[in-house]
Amino acid sequence: MKLIATALVCLLLAGMWPRPVDSKSMHVSSSNCCFSFVERRIPLRLIQCHRQTSSTCPYNAVIFQLKGGRQSCALKTLGWVRAHLHSVKPCLP
Repeated sequence: MKLIATALVCLLLAGMWPRPVDSKSMHVSSSNCCFSFVERRIPLRLIQCHRQTSSTCPYNAVIFQLKGGRQSCALKTLGWVRAHLHSVKPCLP
């Protein structure tokens, strides 16, 4: 009887043992999210390509890759942003 009780206790303790969490599932890279946004229209001639922010980001935005290596974030709710999305190609991964 003691053997069965000891085995049950061991099984219960093993079931309660903390498991490692996959850090990738909980991490949102800041390079995929925007926290500040341009409001003024960016001229099309300055934009090379665009990419969407991650679906896990707090804001639904677009990241425009500009000539010269800079990036600018803009909210997708702005009219000029939606128009630019039709005119500018997506960035390659």
